Amino acid sequence: MAGAVVENLSNRKLIVLISFLMICLLLCFLLGGLVAPAPSNVQSVLATKCYDHGQNKSKFFYVRPSGGCDKIDDLHGPEAEERHITDKNVVFAFQLPIPRGGMELDYSRWMQNLIGILQIDVTYFKEWELMEPRVPVTIDARLGYRNKGDPEDEWKEYAKSTEIRTMDCSPPERDGYLYNCSLLPLFELGALHHDYYLLNLRFPVVYENNRGLGPVADLWLVAINQNGGFTKVWLSLKTVFFPMVIGVIIWFWRRVQLLARQPTLLESMLLALGVALSTLNLPLEYLTLSIEMPFMLLLGDMKQGIFYSMLLSFWLVFAGEHLMNQDDTERKGLRGYWKQLSCVGVGCLSMFIFDMCERGIQLRNPFYSIWANEIGTQIALSFVIIAGIAAGVYFLFLSYIIYRVFRNISAKRQALPAMASARRHFYEGVIYRFKFLMLATLLCAAMTVIGFILGQVSEGKWKWDEDINLEYTSAFFTGVYGMWNVYILALLCLYSPSHKRWPSENAGQDETNEEIEFTPLPTEPSELSSLTAMIKKTATD
Repeated sequence: MAGAVVENLSNRKLIVLISFLMICLLLCFLLGGLVAPAPSNVQSVLATKCYDHGQNKSKFFYVRPSGGCDKIDDLHGPEAEERHITDKNVVFAFQLPIPRGGMELDYSRWMQNLIGILQIDVTYFKEWELMEPRVPVTIDARLGYRNKGDPEDEWKEYAKSTEIRTMDCSPPERDGYLYNCSLLPLFELGALHHDYYLLNLRFPVVYENNRGLGPVADLWLVAINQNGGFTKVWLSLKTVFFPMVIGVIIWFWRRVQLLARQPTLLESMLLALGVALSTLNLPLEYLTLSIEMPFMLLLGDMKQGIFYSMLLSFWLVFAGEHLMNQDDTERKGLRGYWKQLSCVGVGCLSMFIFDMCERGIQLRNPFYSIWANEIGTQIALSFVIIAGIAAGVYFLFLSYIIYRVFRNISAKRQALPAMASARRHFYEGVIYRFKFLMLATLLCAAMTVIGFILGQVSEGKWKWDEDINLEYTSAFFTGVYGMWNVYILALLCLYSPSHKRWPSENAGQDETNEEIEFTPLPTEPSELSSLTAMIKKTATD
């Protein structure tokens, strides 16, 4: 027995395997582009201004049905003076979701999560003092919920908090127009377990709070939730890929264990990569349909981070194991890659700490945001920028390694004309297949890095720069996810140890060219792949 399946598999079987994986990848793109709706849904909800007669902060003010809110039309007109309206008796109410076509809607647990972004409309009056460019805003926020079958006026408290947000504003050119103010991140729910949600906001003017805020005209809430239809398609893909990857991992490792040697570094890394992918594929989201799991966003980020760290580490080892030259013919396991792997580990650990600083705290207080103040925004923005730069540098470094691998192979290939015909055809076939895998690796790395950077930047549309106009498509989500699974399945299959018996010296001389090209030669070593052995030393007949 010798080498890997990629070296010994016939052209016909290889085409069948690659065709099957390509069809799976195409189906992932088509499901996202033709079947799945947009990944997220955005609603802009105008606040209903309610008059609080008794200044009762324990009471919920609701919009539907009528009777839960004494509405105020204008906070700064004659009505406000007549009713002696102050900051103490004004409550801004948002009831979610909003009706559509006269029909009352409710949230589905398939929608998974909900993000709230606040926009404050402040009117510019010449007789009022001009607002500062940067204004701290104190908000008393209270979030409630109810479910179908509950009394319509019975709202249960979900969370409450007093938060301070920093708002950047610039005045308009004309009197009576609105300031141009930035959006404020308000809350983030990691689970949509209930049918209806109610948000009550107050702007207390006590001590120095909100004294720099101009006349508030209206509030808008931008509510963002994951589309239930997209979640169903996403979970369908996970349900299909999870058992498929698990089965291939078991098959791969059983073949490794049958060998009379210890697993190589590349085989161990492939096993770890398969386990990381299986962790990512595990469809835990099904549990949210019956159990409230507000930590799902954090758990999802952790699974994604584990997969990223393993994938980036594997690519370094995968390319490095084929970059051996005469001065570096043997590596001492992972210790030979400690510099590269340390950089990957530090980067992934930094992103984990950043995620814990926000979503970890949001488990106790959904109104918390690291973007709430200037210092937090600068720190968070620095993390995002550094992560994007690091991802780009990693891709350039990986491209450089693969370029060196190709040069190394080209240099060793000069020895092929001196070989016998059968041996020469064998090595040429292996080289073509290996180059194809390396180019597929480079394409997968490029798509992964692009997806990571776009994901980080797209969040900035709602957190640090609302002028960014960038949207994911469902096809991109499902396509990249399918690409990861197809790529790793291909590696597990093709780099599995081959258990074919060596032919005799006189066998195979009358075989077809295809069988001669990819039948292992009787003198090939059994501990290493033929390509790696060729790269490590110049082959001679």
